[in-house]
Amino acid sequence: MEKTWRWFGKKDKITLDMLRQIGVEGIVTALHDIPNGEVWPREKIRELREYIESYGMRWSVVESLPVVESIKYAGADRDEQIERYKESLKNLSLEGVHTVCYNFMPVLDWARTDLYHPNADGTSNLYFSHAQFAYFDICILKREGAEKDYSADVLEEVEKLRQTMTAEDNHNLVDTIIVKTQGFVNGNIKEDDEKPVEIFRDLLKLYEGIDKDALRENMRYFLAAIMPTCEEYNMNMCVHPDDPPFPILGLPRIVTCDEDIDWFLNAVDNPHNGLTFCCGSLSAGAHNNISELARKYASRTWFIHMRSCKVFDNGDFTEAPHLGGRADLVEVARIFKNIKPGLPMRVDHGPNMLGDENKGYNAGYTFLGRMFALGIVSGILHTVEKE
Repeated sequence: MEKTWRWFGKKDKITLDMLRQIGVEGIVTALHDIPNGEVWPREKIRELREYIESYGMRWSVVESLPVVESIKYAGADRDEQIERYKESLKNLSLEGVHTVCYNFMPVLDWARTDLYHPNADGTSNLYFSHAQFAYFDICILKREGAEKDYSADVLEEVEKLRQTMTAEDNHNLVDTIIVKTQGFVNGNIKEDDEKPVEIFRDLLKLYEGIDKDALRENMRYFLAAIMPTCEEYNMNMCVHPDDPPFPILGLPRIVTCDEDIDWFLNAVDNPHNGLTFCCGSLSAGAHNNISELARKYASRTWFIHMRSCKVFDNGDFTEAPHLGGRADLVEVARIFKNIKPGLPMRVDHGPNMLGDENKGYNAGYTFLGRMFALGIVSGILHTVEKE
């Protein structure tokens, strides 16, 4: 596998010089200064590509060229937005960048309820609590009918939280769920938005009447429309699994499991329509067998995220060490080496360790924690190569 790293551009506190020193070979990034829905100009792509190459690395994967919400819910400007997307794909290809990791998750790109959940060894990790998320949904967002989406056990925990959560706790939960996890990835909510909950409610309204079948059809429409461009310009699209891999906030999720992956690959059966095999997102669902999925879908995978999650009995989950959790990363590395070697890989989320939490890094994207993870995964890859 090619060892890559998600880097958030020249404003990232982690520099390309730092990455070159720790053995990174390829960069995963995007034009974060271009607003969603606008065409990526070829000259801007070239400028960033050449900057990366000046440090001895290559721009391996775009993560992400965002699919705007109106494509996902089939808004009036959907076809216009798809044409802009195709133009950006063409410009990327002409500058030698041929792989795009994207997602088709409505409104919320990824969700956690705690960005600094403490571990016994003094590190901390991202964490998802069903009870705290339900509390946000029912008591802060006040989504109509939200209670019916949760079990009696979770609702009981929500009632306990009602008695203990302070105004500051509520603010921190909102900040974690819809601001800090979204603002740095061209998300729908920005760090300086004054009323993020109101903005979020308005976004949810866009999906009224959109069920799983409708969202699937909108994804099929998008993929069918861009595949001719992908074929002409050799662009590989690889969708990121939903994170977490189950419905939230009354929104459908359509890339959560074996049946979902099989559906979208066959709905538009083209080798350029592929998968980002994120071991972490998939392992956050107890219904997924990561090694079996890797073996089944390796041939249609264009990008790999090497991380793992631990799922608790109540369904809560946390990021696990890269040698632990539900994903056997050694076996995953072995599978891809044997079926589709040479793919770009990034270690994805790492723990907060040795002061990472005080450096202002983007949520989930620490330096020392990811460097530690990269060392572990590099050892895994070396061992598999020697077998």
